[in-house]
Amino acid sequence: VDPLLQPFQLRGLTLRNRLMSTAHEPAYTDDGMPKARYRLYHAEKARGGIALTMIGGSSVVAPDSPQAFGNILLYKDECVRWLKELADDVHDKGAAVMIQITHLGRRTSWSKDDWLPVIAPSHVREPAHRAFPKAMEDWDIARVIAAYADAAERVKAGGLDGVEFECYGHLIDQFWSPATNKRADEYGGSIDNRLRFGMAVFQAVRRRVGPDFLIGARLVCDEDWGRGLSRDEGMAIARRLTGSGLIDFLNVIKGHIDSDEALSRVIPGMGERSAPHLDFAGEVRAETRLPTFHAARIQDVATARHAIASGKLDMVGMTRAHMADPHIARKIAEGREAEIRPCVGMGYCIDSIYAGQAVCIHNPATGREATIPHLVPRSSSSGRARAGSKRRASRASAGTTSSSSRPRPGPAVRSCSPPRSSAGVKSSASSTGGCANANDSGSPFASTLSRARTTCSASIQTSSSSPPAARRISGSSTLAANSR
Repeated sequence: VDPLLQPFQLRGLTLRNRLMSTAHEPAYTDDGMPKARYRLYHAEKARGGIALTMIGGSSVVAPDSPQAFGNILLYKDECVRWLKELADDVHDKGAAVMIQITHLGRRTSWSKDDWLPVIAPSHVREPAHRAFPKAMEDWDIARVIAAYADAAERVKAGGLDGVEFECYGHLIDQFWSPATNKRADEYGGSIDNRLRFGMAVFQAVRRRVGPDFLIGARLVCDEDWGRGLSRDEGMAIARRLTGSGLIDFLNVIKGHIDSDEALSRVIPGMGERSAPHLDFAGEVRAETRLPTFHAARIQDVATARHAIASGKLDMVGMTRAHMADPHIARKIAEGREAEIRPCVGMGYCIDSIYAGQAVCIHNPATGREATIPHLVPRSSSSGRARAGSKRRASRASAGTTSSSSRPRPGPAVRSCSPPRSSAGVKSSASSTGGCANANDSGSPFASTLSRARTTCSASIQTSSSSPPAARRISGSSTLAANSR
C-alpha cells in the first residue's frame, strides 16, 4: 500500500490518507467571513481526495488583532453560519477540516479596522509591520485569553473538526521568545514564566470545547536566530505541551518571520532545496511522540512519500502543491501521478495576496472555482468527429470563397529569373514568357515581381560580362569586408 494512501487515526478522527493542506490565508474572505469563494476553494481539495484541509491562515480572535490580509474574523458570531456551510461541504466530500486561530500581537498595524493599539508582551517593534506595540497589562492578558476561548467555541459550533493555535511570530510565541519578551514579571524570564500565557490560553480553550474536540499547535521549535528561541528551548516547549495533555498534535516550524528575508526561509521558494526542515520535524516527532505535521516546500509526491515512509511525519503538508493541483490524492490513487500539475515554488501565490487575492501561476482555476472548473471533461469520440468535420468544412468553404474572390497569379510567378540564351546573355522576357504573366494587370504581385525581375536581370548581365577571375576577387573582397 502506498504510504501516502494509508489512513491515520487522530484520536477520534479518521483521516483517509496522509495528505493535508496546512493553514494559509488566500484573502478570499468577504467582509471577514469565509463565504462562497472561500468554501469552494477548500471543497475542491476535498473533492480531489485530500484528507485534511486547514482553513483560516491565522483567523483572528479579537478586534485589537486586525486582519493583515483578509483573515477570518472569529470574534464575530456571524462567522458560525459560514463555517458550518464550509464544514458541511468539505465533510460531504470525505475530508476533515480544521481552522487556525490566533492573536497577531505585534504582527499587524494599528491603522486598520478600529485603530486600536497593537499589543505584545513587550515594547519590541516588528520590522515587517513596523507598529510600536503596547506592553500587555494584566487586563489585556485576561481579555485575550477569554477571546481565544470564545473563538474556539464558535469554531466548534460551526461543525469543524478542531482548532490549531498559531505559535510562530504571533502573540503566544512572542511570549515564548527572548527576542520579543523582555518582561520582568511572572510572564517573563524563565521558560516556565514565558510559557504561562500560552498554557493559560490552551487550558481556557480546552475547558470551553471539552475533551473530545481536537486542539493542536503550529509552533516554532527553533527560531534559528541568535537572539531568539533556541533549538533546546523549542524542544523543551514541545515536550511541555505534550506532557500537559492539552494538545493533540504538533505542526512543526523552524525559523522566524519578523522580516521578509527571514520569512523566505520558513516558506522556502524555488531557489531553496526541497523540504529543508523535514529532518528537523522528524526530530521533534521522535522527541515528543505526538502526532506531527509539517509543510515547507514539500512540493512533489516522492518527497511526501518519503516523509511518511521514513516515519518523520504522520501527516504531510503539501499546501502550495494543492493550489497548483487540488486533486493530488485522487491522481495518486488512480495511478495518474505523472499527470499532477507541479508546484515550482515560484511564490506568486504569496506575492499576489498583497495585491488582494492568492492566485497560482500554474492553475488559473484556483480561487475561481465558481467560474472556472478544475476538471474539464473530454468530449465523446463522436462529438470530436463532428467537430472535426465542421472545422474541415469551414476551412474548405473559406478556401473556396478566397480563391473565387481574388485572381490567382499565373504559373510564371514561381520564378522571376529570366532564361538565358545560348550566348549566355539576357533573353527577352516578353519573347520567352519567363515572367511575362506577372505583368498581368490583374495580378496583385505584378509590380513587386517586375521590380524583382529587373534587379535579377541586371545582376545576371553584370555577372555574365565579368571574367571569372574578377568574379572570384569581388566575392573574396566582400567576404573579407564582412569578416572585418
